[in-house]
Amino acid sequence: MTRNHVDSIPTAGSHTKLKPIAVGENNSFALNGVNVSYRFHVDPATGDLISDHFGGLVTEDPLAQIKSNGGGWSTHEHLRREFPDLGRGDFRSPAVRIRQLGEHAVSRFEYQSYTITDGKPALSGLPSTFGKDDEVATLIIHLHDKRSSVRADVSYSIFPKHDAIARSVTLTNDSDKTVNVEKLASFSVDLPAEEYEMLQLRGEWFRECTRDRRKIEYGTQGFGSSTGFSSHHHNPFLSVVSPTTTESHGDAWGFSLVYTGSFSMEVEKSPQGLTRVLAGIHPNHLSWPLGPGESFTSPECISIFSESGIGGMSRKFHRLYRQNLIRSKFVNETRPILLNSWEGLYFDFEENTIYKLAQEAADLGVELFVLDDGWFGGPKYPRINDHAGLGDWHVNSDRFPNGLDSLAERIKKLEAARSKKNLQFGLWFEPEMVNPKSELYEKHPDWVMHAADYPRTETRNQLILNLALPEVQDYVIASVANILDTVPIDYVKWDQNRGIHESSTPNHHPYILGMYRVFDELTSRFPHVLWEGCASGGARFDPGVLQYFPQIWTSDNTDAVDRITIQFGTSLVYPPSSMGAHVSAVPNENTRRITPIKFRAHVAMMGGSFGLELNPEAIPAADKAELPALITLAEKVNPVVIHGDMWRLSLPEQSNHPAALFISEDGSQLVLFVFQIRALSVHNFPTIRLQGLDPAANYKVDGEEVRSGATLMRAGIQYRFEGDYDSKVVCIEKL
Repeated sequence: MTRNHVDSIPTAGSHTKLKPIAVGENNSFALNGVNVSYRFHVDPATGDLISDHFGGLVTEDPLAQIKSNGGGWSTHEHLRREFPDLGRGDFRSPAVRIRQLGEHAVSRFEYQSYTITDGKPALSGLPSTFGKDDEVATLIIHLHDKRSSVRADVSYSIFPKHDAIARSVTLTNDSDKTVNVEKLASFSVDLPAEEYEMLQLRGEWFRECTRDRRKIEYGTQGFGSSTGFSSHHHNPFLSVVSPTTTESHGDAWGFSLVYTGSFSMEVEKSPQGLTRVLAGIHPNHLSWPLGPGESFTSPECISIFSESGIGGMSRKFHRLYRQNLIRSKFVNETRPILLNSWEGLYFDFEENTIYKLAQEAADLGVELFVLDDGWFGGPKYPRINDHAGLGDWHVNSDRFPNGLDSLAERIKKLEAARSKKNLQFGLWFEPEMVNPKSELYEKHPDWVMHAADYPRTETRNQLILNLALPEVQDYVIASVANILDTVPIDYVKWDQNRGIHESSTPNHHPYILGMYRVFDELTSRFPHVLWEGCASGGARFDPGVLQYFPQIWTSDNTDAVDRITIQFGTSLVYPPSSMGAHVSAVPNENTRRITPIKFRAHVAMMGGSFGLELNPEAIPAADKAELPALITLAEKVNPVVIHGDMWRLSLPEQSNHPAALFISEDGSQLVLFVFQIRALSVHNFPTIRLQGLDPAANYKVDGEEVRSGATLMRAGIQYRFEGDYDSKVVCIEKL
């Protein structure tokens, strides 16, 4: 039965209302959002799914003849296929490749039936978006290959309010023979024969999420990660845009894979001009034996369409992920100002030095003190450097003779200056790793990722525990839970610092499933803990981690100038509320750049979790005098950053004056960030034109001047800057 409890959607300029999911004659299907339509039909001759439209909201199929202009070898490359399999004369990259054991890899999936349900079923063992019955509806297309007896259930969930479609695929083997799944794209779509550009986030350690935009040429192009994780190199996100699309105008399609493992984003422009987009697990790390009666489900991929430019696409992703992906209770809560011990002490500490640092942090107005690496390890392998101790998750009694619980309780009795709140206490973990110099490794050398008798490559003196093994999952869960049960912990920083080098199987997916089980059990058992993800900075800043951890350390690079580019890039798909952003000492440890404390703090305020990576004793007097006011400002703007919409007004790669505007959900509070990177002699200052305001309303700027929304958007605001690395944070109130 077809049921749609999601409200019907009024179409622009019409009194017609569209259902979120509609089924037409001759097996045609439509998914409709407020500003998007996704339409396809079944080819009656072949049973293949053929795409009709993915773009702005429409009420019917387009007037188009889907025919090629001329001949050629291919019999299918003129078709826009929804689930392209291997064979049939389609020579483009397939969405699915299944090898009959010892034989061929040809499939022929044909339409059987469909199911429509209210709401959205969860994906077993995988993170996925969620929603109530009035927020999302799901269409499942049932396909079958009658020769191999393999079924494919292609699931489409439409979130009308967000113009978002979540898609995943489940393969089921109904035969009596094992087959091998070698490729399965979570999302596949063929776009019409037009000119497009692709926008991605590339980088490395210390320079994550750099925007890269390039023309889509004929042939195959794309990117991915084969590190075992989503990685610094490329984020599991892709946008396809029209050549004329800007931040505020034009068509943009976004594809965000909800997955933390090796992934692939393929883009292929065929000889006949169609552009195919495929997103899913990297085929290099997928070789999945599917036995009789077994099923395999892909991660889900979210696609969002925007007619209001790249910025419009980003804001839709931000809202969807805040409301329908991140499940932590902290997702909508302001975050405590934190200080992390690492850059102040590194491994050089004991109980009294930690308590003293916590006292100094409280005196600055910090509300959460985080003890980083070095608190654990036994007498044989104490964690006094990064050569030993990982895996032995018990408190180092030499450093904490009175116990870590005693120290935590003392710290939690300290009172933060200004707020008068008791200090919270947080702890660093890296539970997926092990040092060869550890009691755990001596006892269980078989628990690490390895390939037979090949050398086990160490990175940072550590190996990776094989979370594909249930006994390893249980050990990690028990080890972390034991600390959280016995020490009053408010916050956990979950770190991970290397990629997978050797593996006993080409499948890294079982590791990722085991990791998700660990995340799920621990976050469910300890919902009062604020969890932050980290992987040498932002190497696992992805939607899969965000399901469990409401914030992620954006980058190990805390240089404020670099951080503007990194944070603007990350905001292409991820909400600023999920970004960890801290003020560190200068000269910066890596770039050696010196920037003012105000500039550093203003950049960090654009992240949901504002903090300090400083030794209070080493802060210059002038900077220390400025900190209280800056912390007060950070607390003032944090609710708008957590809940609001972000408008990127000028980009750091295009302007000497990058700027961003945050607007609260109800539109009443606005925060404008403007930065000057380099001083320009004998040159006028730029005009910053705001966006997203009510043109008919009046706004008070910094508690003084009143201007209309129309004036602020069309005539803008101009500020004077002084020297290199100057900045402004402007609070604006709607009257």
